[in-house]
Amino acid sequence: MAKDAKRSPFDIRAAVFDLDGLLVNTEELYQDVGTDLLSRRGKTFDTDLLDAMMGRPQHKALSIMIEWHGLDDTVEALADETKTIFQTLLSTRLALMPGAKELVEHIQRLDIRLGVATSSGPEFAHDVLSRVGLIQHFHFILTSADVTAGKPDPEIYHAAAKKAGTQTGNMLVCEDSENGCKAAVASGAITVAVPCGHSLRHAFPGAQIVATSLADPLIYELLNSRADRKSTDEA
Repeated sequence: MAKDAKRSPFDIRAAVFDLDGLLVNTEELYQDVGTDLLSRRGKTFDTDLLDAMMGRPQHKALSIMIEWHGLDDTVEALADETKTIFQTLLSTRLALMPGAKELVEHIQRLDIRLGVATSSGPEFAHDVLSRVGLIQHFHFILTSADVTAGKPDPEIYHAAAKKAGTQTGNMLVCEDSENGCKAAVASGAITVAVPCGHSLRHAFPGAQIVATSLADPLIYELLNSRADRKSTDEA
């Protein structure tokens, strides 16, 4: 190693992304679905309810919606209705979030293991990632089916570190919501908050960076410090 080599406080060996609102614009679409669902029942989808639901597994989010408004619907009925509305939106409005493709490809070139850890279900996650052409970049995809406790519980990020073959302290996590960041921080991961839209009003205590988007140079600086470390270790 060179005597004057720059050492980073981070040794990033894996990078894990949330899905909804972080890689793809589905968080925005979920808000439209929720608004539609509740308007059919004469109810409103206000910001406090959205905060309570955001980043949680679907069954938990819909349970919160039912309790919040005292709905007579079951979770299963709302889930079926949600799926029907959502499929129409996916075919016309699904899009990558700014900087997502470029950042994923950059991380791939750094030979860092890549994963997704989402509160969505497996069928949905694989479908969405296939539609936007990103699925082939990821070594693993963890969903609500892989854990018993959803975010903000850190279980999914402990599982991600195990899948990546590393420790959570060597894992970079990008999240857009407060609940997601709580899960990442609690796991001990290097946490990057990337709020957008509604989540801009959230707080992200413990996050290493609050980025403006996935194109933010601060994220690249964290990752490139990993590249610097690797090159000096090999010197």
